[in-house]
Amino acid sequence: MSEFDFDVIQRSWVYLFRDGMTFTLKLTILSTMGGLFLGTLLALCRVAAVKPFSTLAAIYVNLLRALPLILVIFWFYFLVPYIGAWMTGADRPVAVGGFTSALITFTLFEAAYFCEIMRAGIQSVPRGQVAAGYALGFTYWQVMLTVVLPQAFRNMTPVLLTQVIVLFQDTSLVYVLSLTDFLGAAVKVAQRDGRLIEMYMFVAVVYFIMSYAASLLVRYLRRRTAIVA
Repeated sequence: MSEFDFDVIQRSWVYLFRDGMTFTLKLTILSTMGGLFLGTLLALCRVAAVKPFSTLAAIYVNLLRALPLILVIFWFYFLVPYIGAWMTGADRPVAVGGFTSALITFTLFEAAYFCEIMRAGIQSVPRGQVAAGYALGFTYWQVMLTVVLPQAFRNMTPVLLTQVIVLFQDTSLVYVLSLTDFLGAAVKVAQRDGRLIEMYMFVAVVYFIMSYAASLLVRYLRRRTAIVA
């Protein structure tokens, strides 16, 4: 530790948090919003009585959950430009950009996990309440939107936040695409100054503090949910 250079952290922390952490949090928040929306739709398809919808949703979820995230990142990074060209009728691959490609990847990948969480939440709502909604003259979608989903979100909030923590940690994988997330920014500083140990330790400490603080929030919400229930 006598050779540990704290100055490299002091010199670089503004760049690390202004550029790197901002990128990481932006990707995490947008992927969470998109993944939760798509995952909820998939969950509704999985519990629907229409067999083709539930089958297609199950295939999508099981396929993505069975693949390594790093492989999906590479797939979409190289395939999305060609998919864009096919959709727009362009003669050559459409320039998408690293951030957009990563956002699409994490949104689609996390939707598979959010789907299973929301499906469990939907199934945790007592069937009597669903029947009561139908008895009041509600349609299927009215029952889902006004009766089932609000309770499902409440029941699954701690688990959803736990998955968001995992997503926050997984965003560091965009480093393989040379994007400047928090880890990528730290690697650039480490290579520039030749201080790999200092930067990697600093990144680990920051990720630990933020993830642990978020996990404490999850514990608090779980206790509150249990008390209210």
